[in-house]
Amino acid sequence: MKLLKLLTAVLLSALSVPVASAMAAEDSPSPLLGRWSLDISTSALPVAQRPKQVVLEFKDAGGGRWSSHVDIVLHDGKTMKSDGTLALDGTPGPLSGSYGADRANLKLPAPNTLVMQLVDHGTPASTRIYTVAADRATMTETKAFYGHDGTPILQTNLFKRMP
Repeated sequence: MKLLKLLTAVLLSALSVPVASAMAAEDSPSPLLGRWSLDISTSALPVAQRPKQVVLEFKDAGGGRWSSHVDIVLHDGKTMKSDGTLALDGTPGPLSGSYGADRANLKLPAPNTLVMQLVDHGTPASTRIYTVAADRATMTETKAFYGHDGTPILQTNLFKRMP
């Protein structure tokens, strides 16, 4: 009888470890949250057109919503900004600022991956996929959009986590 109780206790303990680990993983914040700076050398734009600085920030706004803030210093010194607080379930919502988008939606298919669609005055602007690497220090942005002639374009940029 003692052996049966011991085996039951060991079995229950072993089964609870994966459950506890899964619950801890769900409760841990996404590695996307925080401030990110574009590694300008990875920009797909020609050197003369590359921005001087791009800072992107994601914050948990609670209730399944994230706030995003973007600061861009263009090659000519002009600035652009964008702010929004959106649900992570793909529901479209408004953006404010001077960046070329006034609406967006967000989806978080995995803790380290965010999909963002941007719209400017009813016209699709771009889809961006942000993926944080295992080192949690680098984030890749894949930007999908169409050129003025309708040609599909994919660009990849690398961001580094800021303190």
